[in-house]
Amino acid sequence: MRQAGFLYYGYDRDTYLACADRIKATNRQHALMVNLWFIINNLLYVVFSLMGVFGVSHKDTFFYSAYLIVSAIFGLVLLFFRKPVENYSSVMIYVSVVMLMAYGIETSVSKPYMSATMFPLLVALVATAYIDNMLRMMLVLVGFSGAFILSSYSEKAISIAYADTYNIFITLLLAAALHYTFQNTRINQFVLFQKNLQNQRELEVSSSFDALTSLLNRGRFFSMAERVIREIGDDYIALCLLDLDSFKQINDRLGHQMGDKAIQTTGTTILEVCSIDEAERWSFPERVMREQGSFAGRLGGDEFIILIRGNAGRSEVEELLKRILSRLNAVRFEGLDGIHASLGVTQLKPGDDVDAAYSRADEALYESKRSGKNMIHFSGE
Repeated sequence: MRQAGFLYYGYDRDTYLACADRIKATNRQHALMVNLWFIINNLLYVVFSLMGVFGVSHKDTFFYSAYLIVSAIFGLVLLFFRKPVENYSSVMIYVSVVMLMAYGIETSVSKPYMSATMFPLLVALVATAYIDNMLRMMLVLVGFSGAFILSSYSEKAISIAYADTYNIFITLLLAAALHYTFQNTRINQFVLFQKNLQNQRELEVSSSFDALTSLLNRGRFFSMAERVIREIGDDYIALCLLDLDSFKQINDRLGHQMGDKAIQTTGTTILEVCSIDEAERWSFPERVMREQGSFAGRLGGDEFIILIRGNAGRSEVEELLKRILSRLNAVRFEGLDGIHASLGVTQLKPGDDVDAAYSRADEALYESKRSGKNMIHFSGE
């Protein structure tokens, strides 16, 4: 197996990094569970030491109380500082590992007359709980296991130290196999999750956006507009229809390819002038609703619709639409001397109906057409 595959549990580094957010979140969840077990374990031993039962003496109370306090503090950090903990996931992992390994070694030394049981258990627990990379995790576990063996030979009878050496050697082999197998399975789950998420995002984009212009399609635009109307307050919100003038002549004279280019340019101009950021389009509909921004759609053919928010009043909206019209008029393609458009605008008010608002904007649009085209008309004028 290639080194990169071994280090990252059978996957290449790029695949591993693509799952980094899921890995960090999983490590935190597992750290919370491991730490909760550790807190309960120490709490029980504190109680046993105070009662002097199960072979736990009173003199051990301080030892278990100290680890109980440290693990409780660590648990609070894991619980209430999620972002920093996930951002420094490796630090969090090895703080937990150091605490557990030190605990296992000290409990072994405190009972020199018997083979250690806690330390091998903790080695196996760490191996199955945390995802880092294969080499680093095994180096850490081997390093602490070496410290454990040294402590056994220095504090215990030679026969017991031999037993500890044998047990930890077997445990390390098992831990290596468990660590690789468990983390390979988890990363495989993360990869499948990422693929499913990507498929969902692509489906969201294809069902919400017009392929030619990247604007919202008719259905998604109107569903969002209905939400805006239901939540409308005192802000000035305008609904604008934009229709290209003499578009059939562009298709007939210059060809449908040039007609598509004119439509694409119109969509791009609307997005840029209205400062509509469609980065991460899969999240755009919910994001723009949350941030109360403007959004635009293509109704079909050469017809566009814009819902404009974030302006103080009609004059600001009119200036914005004039900039759109000016930019379109200044377009120069091969054989195309500017793109002309007529615009109809209406104000949305509390209790309004999206179909009624559309009708008002449509009437204003045709007033622009009747008045000479390439101009802006507000309903009610």
